[in-house]
Amino acid sequence: MKLTLVKLICCCLPIIASAQQPERILLVNGFVHVGDGSTIESALIGIEKGKITLIKNALAYPYKREEWDTIIELQGKHVYPGFIAPNSTLGLTEIDAVRATRDYNEVGQYNPHVRAQIAFNVESKVVSTVKTNGVLMAQATPRGGDISGTSSIMALDGWNWEDATIAADDGIHVNWPSSLEYAEHQMHAHPQKRSESYEKEKATLSAFFNLSKAYTYASKRNEIDVRLEAMMECFKGKKRVYFHADELQQLLDIIEFSKAHDIKYPVIVGGYDSHLIGRKLKDANIPVMLTRTHSLPYNDEDQVDLPFRLPSLLHAQGVRFCLQNSGEMEAMNTRNLPFQAGTAMAYGLSEEQAIRSISLSTCEIIGIDKQYGSIETGKSATLFVSEGNALDMRTNHLTTILINGQFMSTDNFQKDLYRRYSEKYKQSKP
Repeated sequence: MKLTLVKLICCCLPIIASAQQPERILLVNGFVHVGDGSTIESALIGIEKGKITLIKNALAYPYKREEWDTIIELQGKHVYPGFIAPNSTLGLTEIDAVRATRDYNEVGQYNPHVRAQIAFNVESKVVSTVKTNGVLMAQATPRGGDISGTSSIMALDGWNWEDATIAADDGIHVNWPSSLEYAEHQMHAHPQKRSESYEKEKATLSAFFNLSKAYTYASKRNEIDVRLEAMMECFKGKKRVYFHADELQQLLDIIEFSKAHDIKYPVIVGGYDSHLIGRKLKDANIPVMLTRTHSLPYNDEDQVDLPFRLPSLLHAQGVRFCLQNSGEMEAMNTRNLPFQAGTAMAYGLSEEQAIRSISLSTCEIIGIDKQYGSIETGKSATLFVSEGNALDMRTNHLTTILINGQFMSTDNFQKDLYRRYSEKYKQSKP
C-alpha cells in the first residue's frame, strides 16, 4: 500500500509542476521597455521553456490560442526586463543589527578566495520585499578588508544557492586605499590633508597583484595558494576586478594600475568624482557602478543635487555606467533601486536611459548581457509587468513576475501585514 502511494505521488508530481509552471506563455498587448533604450507598443511576447522565443506587434500578428499553455492579456500595462542590483549584500544579511545574520565580512585583509555565492540566503524575507518592486537579480558582494572576496550573480529565487546562481564568481572586489585623511566623525567633509600612508598601501596592493600575476603564469607551482588561485582568472579575462573608490586621485591611480597590471576587465564601484575625468574613463574603457543616487553631496563645495545629476553627467561624456545601492541599510533599501533610476530620469536621463542603467547596462558591465538585461528573443524570460511606470513609487505595482520563465509571487509579508491591519482597523486601502 505504501509503495503504491509513493508511486502515485511520484507520477503526479510532474503533472502538478506542469500545471503550476506552464512551458508556453504568451503575454499580449503590453507596452514593452526593451531595456536597450527602445520600446515596443502593443507587443506580443512568447515564452517557451524559460526563454523568450517571440516578440511581435500584437495588432498585426495572428496567433492560435490552443498553441499556448497560458495567455495573459496585459491591456497596455508596462513590461520591463528584470532589474538587477549590483554590488549588494542582499541575501548576505537579514538584520544589520544582529551579527549572526550578517554573512558578508570575513577576517583578514586579502580574501579573494572568499565566495559570496555559498553564503547567499534564498529564504531571506528581505529578498521578497525587493523582488516585488522589480529587482529580480543581485550581485551578491562581500565586504571588508583590502580585497573583500569574490561576488556572484544570483536570481532572487531558488531552492538553494546553487539553484539561484546565474553566474558564479564573476569578479573580485578591491577596496582601494583612501588618498585623503578626514577629520574624525566628518567623512566627506573638509579633508585635512593627503593620506601619508596612501603610497605605501598602494604599493602593498600592487605587490600582491604582481605576486598573483607571477603565480598565474608560472610554469610550475610547488604549493597551491588558494588566494592566488582565486586571482588567476582576473589576468586571463574571465573575472572582473571591481575597484571600490570615489576620490579623484583614487580613480586616476586605478586607471594607471589597471594598465600596469594588464587587468582585462576593471570596473570602478562608487566613482563619485568620475564625472571629472569622463574622457579618461571612456578612453580606458572602464565602466562605473555609480554611487547611490539618493545621497548627500560628499564635499561641502558640491552642489546639493550633484548625486542626482551624476548619471546624466557620465552619459553625456559617453562613459558606461550603471546604478547601485551600497551604503547604510543597503539590503532592505535595494527595493528603492527603481526609484533611484527615476531620480536620475528627473535630473537629465530619458526614461529609457534610466531603465537601461538598472537593466542592460548593469548586465553588460558584469558580463551576463547575452542572457539577461533586455527583452529580446533568445534571452531568459526574466521580466515583470507593472500597472504603471516602474520608476515611480506611486505607480510601481507589479502584477506579474517571471524569473527564467517561472512565475513568482507578487506578494510579500509586508503587504500581508498591511492588509491584516487595514482590515482590523477598517482603514481603506490607498
